[in-house]
Amino acid sequence: MADFGEILRNIGEFGLFQKTILFALCFPNLILPFHFASVIFTQSDPERHCNTDWILGVAPNLTREEQLNLTLPREEDGSFSRCQMFVPVDWDINAIREDGLNETTGCRNGWVYGNMLYESTIVTDFDLVCDKAHLLGVAQTVLMAGILAGCLLLGPFAESFGRRRAAQIPIVLMVVFTITTGLSPNYPLYLASQFVVGIGYGGYRLNGVILSTEWIGVSKRSWGACITQLFGAIGQAILGGMIYFIRDWRLAQLVTAAPFVLVAIYIWFIPESARWLLDQGRTDEAKELIVKVAAINKRKVSDSLLEKIVIKEPEQKRGILCLFQSPVLRKYFLTIIMAWFSLNVTYFCLSLNVGNFGLDIFLTQALFGLSEVPAHIICIWLLEAVGRKVSVMSTLLIGGFLCLLILAVPQSSAIAVTALAIGGRILTNWAGSICNLYVQELFPTSFRQTASGLGSIASRVGGLLSPPLNMLSVYHWSIPIVIYSSLPILSGALCFLLPETRRTELPDSTQEAEGKWKKMQLNHQHDLEEASQVKSTKL
Repeated sequence: MADFGEILRNIGEFGLFQKTILFALCFPNLILPFHFASVIFTQSDPERHCNTDWILGVAPNLTREEQLNLTLPREEDGSFSRCQMFVPVDWDINAIREDGLNETTGCRNGWVYGNMLYESTIVTDFDLVCDKAHLLGVAQTVLMAGILAGCLLLGPFAESFGRRRAAQIPIVLMVVFTITTGLSPNYPLYLASQFVVGIGYGGYRLNGVILSTEWIGVSKRSWGACITQLFGAIGQAILGGMIYFIRDWRLAQLVTAAPFVLVAIYIWFIPESARWLLDQGRTDEAKELIVKVAAINKRKVSDSLLEKIVIKEPEQKRGILCLFQSPVLRKYFLTIIMAWFSLNVTYFCLSLNVGNFGLDIFLTQALFGLSEVPAHIICIWLLEAVGRKVSVMSTLLIGGFLCLLILAVPQSSAIAVTALAIGGRILTNWAGSICNLYVQELFPTSFRQTASGLGSIASRVGGLLSPPLNMLSVYHWSIPIVIYSSLPILSGALCFLLPETRRTELPDSTQEAEGKWKKMQLNHQHDLEEASQVKSTKL
C-alpha cells in the first residue's frame, strides 16, 4: 500500500493546489483578530458623571455648571463625583438652591461621558463603570471561554465528520454572531453572541490549519502553521489601523462581518483532506480527489500508484485512551500541552493589556502585529534549518526571559516596557506556530485531530485565565508579570523531552508515532557506537 507521503510526492507536495488552499484557509486569520476589538479598545475608566437631567424638569434654563453644582457631590480633590449623585427631590429650584441636597446615591439614570478616545465602546454603551467595572474583564473571559468551547466541541467533531465540515461551520457561526454582537441592545445578549463568536474562532483556528497541513508534503509542511500565524500577525496590525479610523465598536463589528461573508461562500468549495478520507476507509473518494489535485498541479497519477491505494481498515478510535495506554504518546502530549498552555497565558496577558504599556494604544497594537510578520517568515526557515525541538525550546525560554525583564525596567519607561512586551509576545506567538505544527507531527492521523483539539483546549484555558491573571495587578503590578514570565521558561525546559520530527512523514498509525522515538533512540545509539569506533581507530 502506498503511504500518503508517496502520493504527495507524485501529485506535488506544494503545487498550485496546495498554495491555493493554503491561501484560502489562511485568509480568515487576517480577520480573526478583529473579534478582540470590542474588549481591547475600551477606556476602562472614562471621564464621566451621573446623568442628572432630572433637575432640568424643575429648572430647564440651568447652565451645565449650575446643574452639576446642585446635583453632584464633590470628591476630596474638589472634582465632581464619578459614581455618586444627590438623591432627586420634588422641591422647586429656589428650595434646592437655598437648602442644598445632602443625601447621595449611586447613578440612577446612567452616566454622561466626556473626553473620550472613542466614539462608542462596550464600556460606555453598557455602562460598565463604578460597581460594574469588573464586567469588562468578564467580557474578555467570556470570549476566551467561547474559544475554549470551540476547540472542545469542534476538535472531536472533525475526527468523525471531517476537517472540511469542521472548518465550514465556524465561519458561518462567526458571520451570524459577529453581526448579532454589533446589534446587541444589552450586555447579556452581547456576552452570549461573543461566546458563540468565540466558538467559531476556536474551531476555525484549530481545524483550518490541520486541513491545509495534511495536503502539504514534508518539505513545505512548516508553511501550513507559519503562514497561518503570519496572516494573523498582519490582521493584528490592520486591527490597530481599523480602530484608529473606526472608533465605534458596533460599526467595527459590522466591518468585521463583511469579509467573513465572502469566506462563508468560498469555504464550501474547499475539498476534504484525502488523508482523513483514507483513514476512514473512504478510498474511492480519496482516489477521485487525488486525481483532481494532480490535474490542478499539472501532474499525472500513474495507475500503478492508484492500485497501491487499497481499502484501509480504519484504526480503532480509542481517542484519549491512546494517551493513557502509550507512555511515549502520553509524555509527548503532556509536554506539548504544557508549552501551549504557557505561551497562551503569556501571549494573551500581553495582548489584553495593550493599553497599559504607556505608548499610544493604536501604535502599540500596530507594532504588535507588524513586528510578528518578519518573525513568522523567519520561522519557516528556522523550522527546517534547526528543527522543531530547538525552535520551540529557544522561543519559550527567551520569550519568558524578556517578559521577566519587564520587572527590571522602570514602569515610567514606556518605550522599554513596550519593547520587552513586543519581544515576549513575538516569541510566544512564534512558539505557538511551532506547537501547531509539532502536535500534528507527533500524533497519528486517527488521533491527530483529537490531540490538536486537546492541545488547543489547554492553550485556550491559558487564554481564559489571562484576564483574571491581569486583574491580580490590583494587589501589586508585578504579580501577573512574574507568573506569565515563569510559565514559558518552565515549559521551554520541559520540551527537552520531545523528539525531533523535522523532515519526517506524518504518522498514520499509533505504532508509527511511537516508532519515531524508538528509531531516534536507535540512531542515537548507532551514532555513539560509530563515534566510539572512530576514536578507537585513531588511538
